[in-house]
Amino acid sequence: MKSLQNKVALVAGATRGAGRAIAIKLGEAGATVYVTGRTTREKLSPMERKETIEDTAEKVTEAGGKGIPVQVDHTEEHQVQTLFEQIKQEQGKLHILINDIWGGDPLTEWGKTVGEHDLSNGLQIQKQAVHAHLITSHYGVPLIKKREGGLVIEITDGTDYEYRGNLYYSLAKISNIHIAQAMAADLKDHGVTTVALTPGFLRSEAMLDHFGVTEENWKEATKVDEHFIASETPYYIGEAVKHLAMDEDVQRFNGEALSTWGLSEVYNFTDIDGSQPHWGKYFEENVDL
Repeated sequence: MKSLQNKVALVAGATRGAGRAIAIKLGEAGATVYVTGRTTREKLSPMERKETIEDTAEKVTEAGGKGIPVQVDHTEEHQVQTLFEQIKQEQGKLHILINDIWGGDPLTEWGKTVGEHDLSNGLQIQKQAVHAHLITSHYGVPLIKKREGGLVIEITDGTDYEYRGNLYYSLAKISNIHIAQAMAADLKDHGVTTVALTPGFLRSEAMLDHFGVTEENWKEATKVDEHFIASETPYYIGEAVKHLAMDEDVQRFNGEALSTWGLSEVYNFTDIDGSQPHWGKYFEENVDL
């Protein structure tokens, strides 16, 4: 395993949740991390959450890296182009690109079929979770290709192509997996590794708020949803990304759809409480019956 000192990373969508934790863990390994998102201390995004990119950047620096916040709406091409011009000017290089743009939770209308689901919301999900990833990769990959050993990670939900309970949600998450597979094929001769990566039942800030609990008493939420007992903090996927980025043989995973629980068995990392949640096994034994 190698240190990430002198490595430059971009976590696109690092305001909160998995993106924030990934950025912090990359910083923990010594990386310089650009953290992007729409919410700053001066302006909220339509998500109307309190977390900001400045907060994330400060946590990256506190962890041992260097956090650099940049306000970017990744659905706006010119903003993405300007971002990578800034990275090129300031660093001259980029080694790691994490595509974690989402923001689709308030847009997803669970229980509504095609024709019932609001079309504009469904299309906006594709814009944020698919188009934004493509725009970001379009401008980011040329900079990564300049360095041997680059890594691109598509953050998604699930490791297969099965229906995920909502047409627009499924389309977005499955698209992320195929983006990774297709880019892996495109870039195989350029020394760039591209993978998709999913968490399990993510115990994010928004999910804790949804259940009206905190990280300290999160198990109270199992009274509402028993499956929450198998949840994991965002730092679990942060550990997964950190280990992938530090792995000198990461190329062996090129094109694969990976999971936090699977990688915890490969690298033997744990969540912040020392546990190793295994959503795949739990889902098979308790949910997918």
